Amino acid sequence: MSIAAWLDLDHCPKERPSVDEMTEETKSLHNAIDDHMRDTGVGYLHPSEKTVQLDLLGTAPMVAWQEGKVELLFGGEACWSELPQVYARYGTESGRALLSRIRSLEGAEAALVCDSGMQASALVFDVLIEPGSHAVMFRQVYNKTEKHLSWLAQRTGAEVTIVDDGDLAGLAAAIRPTTRMVFAETYSNPLMRALDLVRVPNIVAEARAVAPQIKLVVDSTIATPWGFAKPLLESGVDVVIASATKALGGQDRDLGGIIATNNIDLANSAMDLMAMRGGILDWRRAEAILEGLQAAESAHARRCLSANIIAAFLDAHPKVEKVFHPSLPSHPDAAAIAASYVRHGSLLSFRLVAGAEGADGEDAARRFCDALATCKVVRYALSFDGLCSKVNHHKSVSEYFTPREALERSGLSELVRLAVGVEDPHDICAALNWALHEGMLLSDEELSEWRADRKNALGL
Repeated sequence: MSIAAWLDLDHCPKERPSVDEMTEETKSLHNAIDDHMRDTGVGYLHPSEKTVQLDLLGTAPMVAWQEGKVELLFGGEACWSELPQVYARYGTESGRALLSRIRSLEGAEAALVCDSGMQASALVFDVLIEPGSHAVMFRQVYNKTEKHLSWLAQRTGAEVTIVDDGDLAGLAAAIRPTTRMVFAETYSNPLMRALDLVRVPNIVAEARAVAPQIKLVVDSTIATPWGFAKPLLESGVDVVIASATKALGGQDRDLGGIIATNNIDLANSAMDLMAMRGGILDWRRAEAILEGLQAAESAHARRCLSANIIAAFLDAHPKVEKVFHPSLPSHPDAAAIAASYVRHGSLLSFRLVAGAEGADGEDAARRFCDALATCKVVRYALSFDGLCSKVNHHKSVSEYFTPREALERSGLSELVRLAVGVEDPHDICAALNWALHEGMLLSDEELSEWRADRKNALGL
């Protein structure tokens, strides 16, 4: 029967219009989609790829999904991030598989996956910080995190108290009845201070007598879930956040963030926020991170061991004044590290020995980074825990607009930041040694000429 029979406004055949009678364009598309569904067992609406929405085959699955969400929101047994995919703004099947692995890694009852580490911290802050509330933050947390929390507090009429890393008496004294959050990092960037995972959770637990809503939120991006003797959530941490862009992704390809917690109400509130405003991890990145997770763990172990070797090499070098890495015996948090940590992270920073009288230390640090980059095996780039080693001048990258006096007060002046990759550590040490002895003699003109030649050779 011709498809025209179904186009008569006054009459219509009793049977459904047959796809086989429709145009080739319509028929080929829907037959291919059906074939893809048979191959994957999922109702993706594309002939060969996953999609942001699924064919739900009618109302009943959507109603069941909504009822499942209500049950999780009010039952308190799990986060609704684990519901089956209906639309990608709420989650994907690939994301569900990844968050299941994250739950296992972190020993968590609930997990969320989002599009960046900053999104993870922002979601948790937005849930916890309310008008009139108070938060405590350690001084050396990532500067964008500190700026976002300060901005949020200013907008909501909340307050933030900053305490020095390691000042546990100051932490205890800073907590008030309105304190909703203590925020810290396991290893801080760039000075690699280590959070005391015995004493800080104890301080927060004791503070609940006066601040019953307080939560200990920890960014564990540098240390990773593989970096501890036991999961953070078993050590008294309430919420773990991290950038999956770094070690969990491990190849500098895929932005992502995670939240892990045993507080189901908090997880559901964060999931509600993300569903409303966006920020879920798309299926492509979730799948890439998931597929590479086992290799990422072994690569992280390798980078950490290499960083230990490189840190020791630099610590003994006559042209290096100070090295900041948790593997060094002189680390100010050595006792806390020995008690709770099993890896020291792949990120380190150091400060050069002062040059001739009157020489600018920031200029020397910047010049060293430029010289090291000419060895090619250490790239001048941002981020860490990727395949290749990277160097950057901390002030140029993270503190460009921070006054020199403020940098000096915080101990962040004149720093070189080195992110160790999967290369042989002795190759990196060789490049470092050359840059320390010979590279510093390169003029601005020679460095500019190298960059121009390099760009030309690579066709950049």
